[in-house]
Amino acid sequence: MLIVTAWTKTVSNTQVLASGFITIVNIFIWYYVLRVVIDDINNWQLILLYALGCALGTVLSTYLFHLHEKKKASKT
Repeated sequence: MLIVTAWTKTVSNTQVLASGFITIVNIFIWYYVLRVVIDDINNWQLILLYALGCALGTVLSTYLFHLHEKKKASKT
């Protein structure tokens, strides 16, 4: 979810080229994930681990972006 959070940040800031590049990376990641899940569709532990990884990535990247914004705001 680091990729999705970064994509959201770049789109929100109207960073066209960066958001386009991140979209390409995101598609490759989703292709890989879907292939792995479909190959082992009955493995619910795999899906649970992926979901937990996504949640952790979202929490960490949101927190890091928050710290970055806070640091940037304190400089002005």
